[in-house]
Amino acid sequence: MVLRLPRRARALTVLASLAVAAAALAPLPAASDPAPPPAAAPPPRTVSAWLPYWDQDNAYETALRHAGQLHTVSPFWYEAKPDGRVAKHFSAEEQRVIDGLHGAGIQVVPTVMEKMPHGALAALVTDPARRAAHIKNLLAVVQSRAYDGLDLDYETIAPTGDADYQQVRDGYATMVTDLCRELRALRKQCVITVSPKTAGTGRVWDYARLGAAADRLRIMAYNLHWAEGRPGPLSTPAWYDDILTRATAEVPREKLEMGLPAYGWDWAVGSPGRARHVTSQSAEVLRRKVGAPYHLDPASSTPHFTYKEGGTTREVWYQDARGTAAHLPVLRRHGVDRTVLWALGFEDPELWRTLATP
Repeated sequence: MVLRLPRRARALTVLASLAVAAAALAPLPAASDPAPPPAAAPPPRTVSAWLPYWDQDNAYETALRHAGQLHTVSPFWYEAKPDGRVAKHFSAEEQRVIDGLHGAGIQVVPTVMEKMPHGALAALVTDPARRAAHIKNLLAVVQSRAYDGLDLDYETIAPTGDADYQQVRDGYATMVTDLCRELRALRKQCVITVSPKTAGTGRVWDYARLGAAADRLRIMAYNLHWAEGRPGPLSTPAWYDDILTRATAEVPREKLEMGLPAYGWDWAVGSPGRARHVTSQSAEVLRRKVGAPYHLDPASSTPHFTYKEGGTTREVWYQDARGTAAHLPVLRRHGVDRTVLWALGFEDPELWRTLATP
């Protein structure tokens, strides 16, 4: 039996068949028209920190509490001497600290600092024989314990004068290049700490050569106003922008670590002399004790307050989590994701939450 459809139904059936055939022959959507992918999250921020030997137990416990965020801890354990020796501080090489940090997954890269008299470090780095002997002593240090590398924080060459700065700059860069090559052969990290380079500062640091040699270049981005100067913020977003504009032009971004302050200074207004050092924590305790209101300077995003001590007006500038949060976007704009904190145990406890925020 054959079922016959009405003429109109037969016509609609034919048209439908033609439409299906046409759809089958139609070209597929262009491959260039997919939905845009979701925006990539910024890379996680890495946090390293220095460990002060004079407050070692507190700093060590702070590191363990925040081990999930810490990449490297640099105990301030060694001091370079004018004759090229490397001396230990009284709390250096504590095995409990080394083992505990490693057990928490934190790399241990001790700092070698110096406080040589004027001209002594310049003389060391510009003499090839003395330079080589000093490198030998540094390599002995890094092999004396289960260290992951060395951090050099040599600052007394920073104010080198016009007549000598080029020679000193070249001598220091050569020493760092030779040291980093030897450390790399030992599979150890080479970390170099430097002052900020701006229009008026930092010319003694050859960022390009240091950055090429080192695994990481740490910039001490604090002390814009310092203990023996006038009261003011330790850093500002505009200053960070200037520092990083210059640094990223000479050093790969992935090698840069931006130093963040967790401290401040307490100046006697109008009186000569060195300001008192305060940590972020002790500054906040002092502010509450003297009853000063909390105030974040709008230009620098830095907390500060004044108080009276006897007949003297004192002015305190420091950094806390809220201020740091206003500085970090500058690092992101320059593609710098590594930070290093001065110093463990000094910081506003809320700073860790701030540093964990993308």
